Amino acid sequence: MTLQWAAVATFLYAEIGLILIFCLPFIPPQRWQKIFSFSVWGKIATFWNKAFLTIIVLLIVLFLDAVREVRKYSSTHAIERSSASRPSAYEHTQMKLFRVLRRLVTLITQLAKELSNKGVLKVQAENTNQAAKKFMEENERLKRLLKNHGKEEEHILEAENKKLAEDKEKLKTELKKASDGNVACMH
Repeated sequence: MTLQWAAVATFLYAEIGLILIFCLPFIPPQRWQKIFSFSVWGKIATFWNKAFLTIIVLLIVLFLDAVREVRKYSSTHAIERSSASRPSAYEHTQMKLFRVLRRLVTLITQLAKELSNKGVLKVQAENTNQAAKKFMEENERLKRLLKNHGKEEEHILEAENKKLAEDKEKLKTELKKASDGNVACMH
């Protein structure tokens, strides 16, 4: 099995290395096209086709060997053999399995709760955003009303000021007339 994993890892790392080299930004695609147009690649391709098929066959053989090894040391056979020497081994294995399943169910339940909480929080955030937008619109409307109301008050105050100025002038003229009349009466 170690040989199998070594072969797979070698090819995996070789592919990753080639992909990284092909993705280098300082080598333009036109240069890659020139490099791949060399006649050497055609000669190498026939060799690599044979090598690739050989490697695939080797990997299949190694995979079948791994399947055989797994069956050889599968847990059911080990439990059956050990149950003869220890009668509680089967129950112990079942208890471990139950713990794993219980933990799995607990994790799934927690995930479901978190997903439902996420939905609730999303709805709350949307409602809060809508309320904030409404408050902002209401605030803008009130600002406009206050601004318009302030202009109306200014017009009213200006009119009252003009009226008071006119009244003042009238009173001055009447006072002047009255004082002129009193001065004339005194003489």
